[in-house]
Formats: sequence, structure tokens, C-alpha cells
Amino acid sequence: MRLRNLVQLVVAVSIWGVTNHLWAYDASPNIGTAEGSCADVIFSAFTPPPYSYEKGNEAAPKSDFSFLASKATRIDSLKVTVKDEKVPVTITPQGNGYLVKGKLPASATGSYVRVDIFAEGLTLCQRADGWLLKVAK
Repeated sequence: MRLRNLVQLVVAVSIWGVTNHLWAYDASPNIGTAEGSCADVIFSAFTPPPYSYEKGNEAAPKSDFSFLASKATRIDSLKVTVKDEKVPVTITPQGNGYLVKGKLPASATGSYVRVDIFAEGLTLCQRADGWLLKVAK
């Protein structure tokens, strides 16, 4: 009788383990992540450089900013915001991507701001990035 109970317990635990793996299955584990379909949408070369407490770097009010967007970025979907304010940008092809330039809005003076970047990739996946700036008074 003990052997029979032990066998039943092993079978029950095995069935439970298999069904939990089935419930955990995700048909699209990489949608919306950089590792998936948006891996080639890259933003880099942020200017002015991101704020660093150690360096104490500040950006001037209403100063220019720029960054590079990779070739896999759908430029027509690119949006840049600072303090929830849409910033107009100019986009020029450069090398293996695009140079994106803009100007900090007047509302971004004497505070910390984040330059937020939103864009879609060629497969319509969405990608967001950005960097922190400390703007002088």
C-alpha cells in the first residue's frame, strides 16, 4: 500500500508540474522589449551628455541637443518630448542612421529634465529611450 501511495504522489506532482509549465507559456515573449523585434532600434551619442552628479555638468537654457537614431528607426514615428512638451526636431541621414537635432524649450530652465524619445521600428514595434539633463538658470 505504501508503494502505491508513493507512485500516486509522484504521478500527481508530475502532472502538476507539466500543467504549470503549460500555463506559463508566452507565445510572444519578446514583443515590446529591446531583445525582440526592436533590437535594432538604437538611440546613442546623446549631446549634451547625460547629467552626472560626479561631473556636475549642466546644459545651458534653450540649448541645442542631438542624438543618433539607427537605420531601423521609422523616422516618421519619431517623437521627442521634454517636460511633456513636444519638441520640434530636424532629422538628417548620417552614416548608418539619422542625426536628430532639437532645442530645449524655455520651460526647461533651472531644473532637471528628461529628453524622452519615442519611435517605432520597421516592424512597428515601439521603442522608448532618453536621457537626464540638469539645465542651468
